[in-house]
Parts: sequence; structure tokens; C-alpha cells
Amino acid sequence: MSSSRPYITRALYDWLLDNDHTPYIVVDATKENVVVPTQFVQNGQIVLNITPTAVRDLQIENAMISFNARFSGEPMEVWVPIEALMAIYSRETGAGMAFGQEPVLPDPEVEEDQGPSLESVPSKSDEEASSDARDDDKPDGDKKRKRPSLRVIK
Repeated sequence: MSSSRPYITRALYDWLLDNDHTPYIVVDATKENVVVPTQFVQNGQIVLNITPTAVRDLQIENAMISFNARFSGEPMEVWVPIEALMAIYSRETGAGMAFGQEPVLPDPEVEEDQGPSLESVPSKSDEEASSDARDDDKPDGDKKRKRPSLRVIK
């Protein structure tokens, strides 16, 4: 599956604009292929205002966010690979989302040892299962202490 990050980013961007908020993004400037004004990078990160009045030609694509902007009066084309996007939020309220590391899914074309299959995992025998059921019928003092668990009650 492809990353959900660009889809969520586009949705939050539209939501913030619809509510008259200023969308900001936080970018990991240390990632490969990031093109941002390095003079504004702090601690390996940069915060960018992506309001339509602050940028031109904003593109939030599945692989990259790009736009043109001016920094200290100098025009610049900004490129942010989607994996370098750390957050999108409202300047006014802080509402938005921070992105964590997305899991790297294995390539289905490559066969790897996935560990034990479900068939090889031992299951309870009928006798053990009926023993557990009998334990549930005993008064609280006779039961072995079990870890708490949640049950769905209909």
C-alpha cells in the first residue's frame, strides 16, 4: 500500500483553509532530496507557512510537496519528499497532525521467512479449554489470579 501521509495532508490542508486557519508544515531537513532554505533550519527541522498567500504553485503529490516562495526576498523552489513531512498544523490553534514513522511493508515479490505460521502455533487442547471454562464458574476465592481483560457484552 502507498503512504497515507499525502492523503491526510491534503485533507488537513483543505480543512484548515476552510476554517480560516494558517496551515504550517514541519519538515525534517536532514532527509534526502529536501530542498528548503537552509538558513532557517533549526535542529534539523524547518517550519513552513503553506497558506495560498504565502506560496505559489503548491502541489501536494503522493511522493512530494513542492511550491515556490520567497525567503528574505529571494525566490526559491521548495521540495519536500513526503517522508520528510513531520507534521501539518494550524498556526492559530495548533490543531493538526504529527506523523510518526510509517512501517516499511515487505515487498510481496520478495519471499522472506515470516516466522511461524498460524498452523505451527500451539493451541489449547479441548481439555485445557474446558478447564478454563470450569475455572470461570468457580467462586472468586477458588480461581487462579488471571490478568484483567476486557469482554464484549451484548
